[in-house]
Amino acid sequence: MIDDQENKPVTRTVCKEIGEMPREVSADICIIGAGLAGVSAAWEAARLGRKVILVDGLPTLGGQAVNARIGLLCGLFANYPNTSQFTHGIADDMLRDLKAEGALHFLHGGLGSVIYDDLALARWIEKAVRAAGITAILGGILRAVTRAGRRISSVDVATRYGEVRIKATGFIDASGDAALTWQAGLPCREPSNGSIYGSHMLVIDGIDVARQPSREDFVARQQAKAKDYGLKRTDGLVFVFPEKEMAFINMTHVETPLEPLAATAKDLAGKEQADAVFKFLKQEYPLAFGQARIRAYGLPGIRQTRWIVGRQQLTAADVRAGTRFTDAIARTAWPMELHAKSEGFSWQIFPEDHVHFIPFGSLTPPDIDNLVAAGRCIDADVEALSSVRVLGPCIATGAAAAHALDLAGEGSVHGIDIAALQGRLSTNLL
Repeated sequence: MIDDQENKPVTRTVCKEIGEMPREVSADICIIGAGLAGVSAAWEAARLGRKVILVDGLPTLGGQAVNARIGLLCGLFANYPNTSQFTHGIADDMLRDLKAEGALHFLHGGLGSVIYDDLALARWIEKAVRAAGITAILGGILRAVTRAGRRISSVDVATRYGEVRIKATGFIDASGDAALTWQAGLPCREPSNGSIYGSHMLVIDGIDVARQPSREDFVARQQAKAKDYGLKRTDGLVFVFPEKEMAFINMTHVETPLEPLAATAKDLAGKEQADAVFKFLKQEYPLAFGQARIRAYGLPGIRQTRWIVGRQQLTAADVRAGTRFTDAIARTAWPMELHAKSEGFSWQIFPEDHVHFIPFGSLTPPDIDNLVAAGRCIDADVEALSSVRVLGPCIATGAAAAHALDLAGEGSVHGIDIAALQGRLSTNLL
């Protein structure tokens, strides 16, 4: 046997250089957060011919839609029986492709939501980002923001492979927690009287779809047995995907603090709640769930933590009235869904013909010219935000942010032609 010395693996010794400067990259638009708001913004900006860098702290794309295992596309459609689609753009391609592969289950009734296969959505997002030519930096934690007057000039991102400095003409905060806005030293809002609870989702398969309990029986059993199983919520939900004999379990309430030690502790406590829920399902409904298996635990599902102070704040009164703002850029009919207590939530459903709108002013911090927010960190009061933080409006505000920065160029987003912006977003407003 011949020893191929030329191709034999060898090692070398390396050492990090003290004071090493970050690697510098540049783009037209830098987006912090790769959930559906950030992915929508990146996709729209790339279609406009802009060079885009998309950053996320997780090692995967898709944000909460994928990693928290939400399982339900909310806020995309009008209230039943009206089946009008309110949000388009990347949503059209996503719905078309996932439907074609059997990865969607449409709920015909109620709020017109769509159950989706989380694994299929994850791969779809990855393929869409690559096909659009978007540069992604995953596992990248925002460490610092540099400002020059009324503009952000760069952001520093720390990864396990070294630091990156991203210079861009415009920036989008799609982080969910207003991380970019906060690090830029701009004012932000938080709930003032307690936490807004998140959910720790479970995905299970191997269920017997035909043996599912009625909603009335399910709620009554939760209330009667909560103490026996240590359930925190007594109004939890099971979203069944019958074609795949799987379900997304939304039956926990977990605090979501913005403090590293507490956040980790609550994450672990959330998994314990999820285990208690699974035990409840198997023991109380053995015909439906007795043979079920846990396919995945989601990452903590976060609803509302910290958000921007914009030029305008969307209010609960605006939502209830369906106020159509002169600078409207998105719409939805989703209820005000406020999870402000551990054992349940308040739920205000609107009539079938109801529509409420999001103003562009709620996406734009007033003291900076090249930053736009998208997703669940736009400016609204606590109740109003609970109606526009779901996936449909997140996609729509992501699209609006991208088009606004494209129109602004090297100028200010506060000076763009709103009519031109609305013309580009017409399918999300008509």
